[in-house]
Amino acid sequence: MTTTGVRGLLRRALGLFRPSRPATPVHRGQPDFHGSAHIEYSPHLDGAADPGEIVWTWVPYEDDPTQGKDRPVLVVGRDGPSVLALMLTSKDHTRDAAREAQRGRRWMDIGTGPWDARRRPSEVRLDRVLRLDPDAIRREGCIVDRPLFDAVVQAMPVIPPTEGRAPRQSW
Repeated sequence: MTTTGVRGLLRRALGLFRPSRPATPVHRGQPDFHGSAHIEYSPHLDGAADPGEIVWTWVPYEDDPTQGKDRPVLVVGRDGPSVLALMLTSKDHTRDAAREAQRGRRWMDIGTGPWDARRRPSEVRLDRVLRLDPDAIRREGCIVDRPLFDAVVQAMPVIPPTEGRAPRQSW
């Protein structure tokens, strides 16, 4: 058998053991969400990203959307088929709060939780709502409790309710 034949045989054999999901996150960047959206708390650990859950996905950088980082996000709603979420970080922005505010960035401490294996304190970014492709979400992390979800939603910008309609979030 030739070297090419052996290599081909090995490639085919190894191909049988590929995982069903890609080893690297799917990078399907969508533009950030701006507008009004109905926010709800409806978590269900069923494999789909639901409002009230922290899930892991690839998040594009603001200054270069072709690059990004795999990180946890808090799902807050939907926009058609897209998932709306807020990114989490373990970086403490208290020390650089003035600089972050000048850049229009708002952060809120949410404490620790099972979304971080090392149980580091986390913050959620309130001013940037990510629009995510549901197929790009790598895994569910956990459900946040209702009081924490409500506190995050209350800290986000709000459009007052109109007659006969529930309050809506606006970004």
